[in-house]
Amino acid sequence: MLEREIELRADALQADGVEPVAYRTLFLGGGTPSLLSPDEIGRILQALRSRFLLAADAEITMECNPGALDPGWLRGYRELGVNRLSFGVQSFHDDDLRFLSRIHTAREARSGIALAREHFENVSLDLIFALPNQTRERWRASLDEGVRLGTDHISAYALVFEEGTKLNTLRLAGSVQPVNDGLEADMYCETMETLALHGFHQYEVSNYARPGRECRHNVGYWERHTYIAFGPSAHAFLRTHSRSIRWANVSNLNAYLDALDAGRLPVASSEIVTPGLALEEIVFLGLRSGGIIIDEFRAVAGADLAQIAARRVAWLLEGRYATLDPDRLRLTRRGYPFADRFALELIADLEAALPELMASGTGPQNITLPVLKNA
Repeated sequence: MLEREIELRADALQADGVEPVAYRTLFLGGGTPSLLSPDEIGRILQALRSRFLLAADAEITMECNPGALDPGWLRGYRELGVNRLSFGVQSFHDDDLRFLSRIHTAREARSGIALAREHFENVSLDLIFALPNQTRERWRASLDEGVRLGTDHISAYALVFEEGTKLNTLRLAGSVQPVNDGLEADMYCETMETLALHGFHQYEVSNYARPGRECRHNVGYWERHTYIAFGPSAHAFLRTHSRSIRWANVSNLNAYLDALDAGRLPVASSEIVTPGLALEEIVFLGLRSGGIIIDEFRAVAGADLAQIAARRVAWLLEGRYATLDPDRLRLTRRGYPFADRFALELIADLEAALPELMASGTGPQNITLPVLKNA
């Protein structure tokens, strides 16, 4: 059915006059694609390549779970063109992994990454900090282990108690106590300091890479490039010369299959990205990553950020929370821990200075097919 959705989406984009582009990244994830054999992954890649143009040097990432990886399939993935693997390790301590309900052990994580390094030059891993009962020293040990294994990219996320999850239920019942904010902040600082010592550059609030190993797919997302997505719960974003549109697929698998059986794209909701929403995204995503792109901000707002929010920008620069050059307003390592706060403050300044623009447009719509026609 995924192949059917790829066909329907390509037809819809073509019918709506969206000009084809050469996509520079392809990301197989949002689940556990390493459960699929090379033959199955090959079918998906063939379906995509038959209808979408993929750049010759495209970054093709596949997420892997160390507990659901067949070592014999690694060579097959590489021969298909997959050139980057991302491992959801989360921790190199077995008790942490049990707490997180992960199906792999720390030994399996080490073994999987070592095997992957035999076939792939570009290997990434995810780690989680601020776990209950975790110490700063214990967290540093996981970071050191990730570096020792020769990975080139590490994503380090603080534990979040998402509503509706088992972890949040335990928290509400008092069975699990989140770490205090001070310790979480210390662990975040430990992350920045430890990885910097090992030659990793922080290019987003939670992402660190050796030079040239930044995840292109992630950067494209943060800089608001077009991305087309497939599968249940998939979210996509399309930018044309005249408008930007975002849509989301249904999350229920049966509803997803029923829509495709009926020859319909399985879209649950869609929204046109208004100028006000675009500015919010430019600020929020920019501060979390490589910085607010000055030219893009000016094109939407009609004025420079440093003019509209002069006092706020001056305060960020004076406090060494940010730097400003002709291209971007970037947060420093000192500013990254407060990225969300600074974004909200800048957005409040924009709402005061540009009330009509920030309040413009409509909200999400529940529709079957997104409107993609160029204005």
